[in-house]
This record gives sequence, structure tokens and C-alpha cells, in this order.
Amino acid sequence: MSQNFTARAIEKSVLQAPSPTDEAQMLEHGFTEQDWRRLLISLGKNPDRAGLVETSSRVAKAWKHWTSGYAKDPAECLNIFEDGAQEYNELIVLRGIPVYSHCEHHLAPFFGSATIGYVPNGKIVGLSKLTHLVDCFAHRLQMQERLTIQIANALMTHLEPQAVGVVIRCRHLCIKSRGIRTH
Repeated sequence: MSQNFTARAIEKSVLQAPSPTDEAQMLEHGFTEQDWRRLLISLGKNPDRAGLVETSSRVAKAWKHWTSGYAKDPAECLNIFEDGAQEYNELIVLRGIPVYSHCEHHLAPFFGSATIGYVPNGKIVGLSKLTHLVDCFAHRLQMQERLTIQIANALMTHLEPQAVGVVIRCRHLCIKSRGIRTH
């Protein structure tokens, strides 16, 4: 396999979001309470036991929330306005944006914070909308690298700034909970 083909294939798989058809199928065929009951049974647990009787319902609702970003349009997360925006020509930065997501490889949570900065080009966005944009993409099965690029690309597409910077720092439970040490 050529190195060029490999790079293109990796770039496509990492950078490209699921197609609208893929997303519609995911939403249409969501995991039900019965699927979660089957998981509990496969682990040798009795889903009707007092401590587990509501678990299937709670987990189904939790995963619906944790993957709610598939149903959101990034453009609708941003409230872009031009009135008075011409006066802004310096870097605008928002730090400490909470990030809560799940890795697509293990379905394990990863969490941390994002910093977003942009240099306006005649348009600005309410700072709280940057948090909504992060949530839109974080509430999907993700890779941190893709999440970073999706946020930056959405801002470049819809806000059209001179420049955008996105930095995300997260702790990945797929690494931490399996005993893999990075320090």
C-alpha cells in the first residue's frame, strides 16, 4: 500500500464526520432498554434485582444524552452577529470549556477542557455559543483529534474568522482505567 494512499485514508477516517445517512441510521436503530438488559444478563447479572431494575432505562437515557450531538447542527449552535463586530480585530479567547465525550474505540469516557481562540473578520459569536459548539461535537463518539478539528472547521465555515485555534486537553478512561500509564 502506498504511503500517499495510507495518509489519505487516515485523513479521511479521522477528519470526516459520519454522513447524514449514517447518522440517521444510528438514531433510528438506537440501543433500547432491552439491549441493555441483554448486556446485564451477558455479564451474569439479574436485571430484575433491586439495584439493577432501573439500570437499563437509566443507561438508555444516558447514552441518548451522551450521543445527542448527532442530532445537532453546528451552525445552529452559533449565534453569529455582525453589528459592532467590525471593531473587534484582536484575538478572542475562551478557556476552560468543559469537554465530556466517549472514545469511539472503547466507548469509554474522556473529559477535560477546551480553549478556543479566533481573530474576527467582521463577525463575532457570543462566548457561551462556543460551549454549545463543543458540546455539539463532544456528544458523539469521538477521537480527541477529530473533535479538535471539527470545532475549528465549524468556526472557519460559519464564523469565517481570520484565524482559529482550538486546544483540547483530556483524560481518557480507556487509558487510565486499563492501567496504561503515561507518566
